Amino acid sequence: MPAVSVITPAYNVEPYLADAIASVLAQTVTDLELVIVDDGSTDSTFAIASDYARRDSRVRLLRQPNGGISKARNHAMRIGSGAVFAIFDSDDIWAPTYLERQLAILDEHPDVDIVTGNAWFLGGPLNGQPARPWPDRRPTPDLQRMLTDETAVFIMSIFRRRVYDKLGGFDESLRTNEDYDFWLRAAIAGHRFHRNDEPLGWYRRRDDSLSAGELRMLRGIMRVFQKTRPALLDRATELAILDGQLARFETARLAAEARTAIEAGDFGAAGDHLAALHSRRGGAALGIARVMARWTPALLAKAYGIRRARLAHSVPAPRGTA
Repeated sequence: MPAVSVITPAYNVEPYLADAIASVLAQTVTDLELVIVDDGSTDSTFAIASDYARRDSRVRLLRQPNGGISKARNHAMRIGSGAVFAIFDSDDIWAPTYLERQLAILDEHPDVDIVTGNAWFLGGPLNGQPARPWPDRRPTPDLQRMLTDETAVFIMSIFRRRVYDKLGGFDESLRTNEDYDFWLRAAIAGHRFHRNDEPLGWYRRRDDSLSAGELRMLRGIMRVFQKTRPALLDRATELAILDGQLARFETARLAAEARTAIEAGDFGAAGDHLAALHSRRGGAALGIARVMARWTPALLAKAYGIRRARLAHSVPAPRGTA
């Protein structure tokens, strides 16, 4: 039985997979298995993984029809035999000491079940910046802090098998934010977290992050909150935090819906979303935009384009650094 099962879903990652696999096989912790689940790829992903599996017996390759990242991760965890699972996406890269440092924390803290890490962004406007604050002065993640800050736990995390045994894996009905749902369920179930804020990998940014992608993520996180709410009905403090977050993300969703409608030229829908947003947030600018959507849509589109161009030239700081 290996010390660690590295859980890796892979879908159409031909340009990145070889570097990802090589970084796992180069770990200073060698007692591991890399469980790759090809999720119905249509490029050379399976062939690349097969080549590594032939050359290194620690690579275990599985294949399934395309079912999404949660289904692929659950498939890998059902097969994995390690005492610890490590989540590793197939376009990311680990530093050689990543597993060594995270496992040392589990060894030092037998009461801790989940160790969450940090990485450098790879690609995109934040290339070279840490994905999470470093040093990270935020408190250790627990349920209240995770509800308040959805970035409290990073996807590069490892956890003891007992977490999977209790939770039963990732929710396969979720197409986004499935990891956040998993961490919340773990906290509700009483599992303890620890954070190692040292960047020990590279987290690739491949998002098409205009409004459509943003909207998908906002809808996803709201679905997670709505799903979580029944489990908090007897926890007044946590329930109040969650309801506040639902209100916050509903406002953000309306703004994203308005932007998406403007980009699509659907000014009727844009006006409706701007009206709903104005009723929540107020402000003269929103009121003017609402009127423009109805009476001068071409002018609104032009103003929006200018604003987007300005934003594209500014790089926001990662959330949580302030």
